[in-house]
Amino acid sequence: MTKNPAETARLQPGDTAPSFTLENQDGEKVSLADYAGQQVVLYTYPQAFTPGCTKEACDFRDSEARLTAAGYTVLAVSSDPIEKLKRFKDEEQLPFTLLSDPDHKVQEAYAAYGEKQNYGRTYVGAIRSTFLIDGDGKIIEALYNVKATGHVDRVLKKLAA
Repeated sequence: MTKNPAETARLQPGDTAPSFTLENQDGEKVSLADYAGQQVVLYTYPQAFTPGCTKEACDFRDSEARLTAAGYTVLAVSSDPIEKLKRFKDEEQLPFTLLSDPDHKVQEAYAAYGEKQNYGRTYVGAIRSTFLIDGDGKIIEALYNVKATGHVDRVLKKLAA
């Protein structure tokens, strides 16, 4: 049974980011620990190739130089299989790593998977969220239920503040 996000405490600034190891779009294992000493923007999204998720990924792509200049590496997590992530990365020319979380364990650890509502319907799924993680593995900011459009600009403003 998947936990309701209310049952999994949402991450707060200062919390330790949950560690993980997932396979990337090339089937290589990637761990959060691989980025020790580096700042990370970790974002979770429901499904590759859907309009909102494509818009969000392209916004991160188009803002990657500014994120890199601010000292951040972008990682994206979804439940999509590796083959779909590879196609998504290639077709949308995404310069960052896409990670496959097919059993939702990482998304659940970040309270980014659970019960949500859309058009009055309640269901369980990925909760579009973004986490800013410092070089010590601590949460700087945890943003839940973000909108795909305009979200990256808000992240950049937070980084500039």
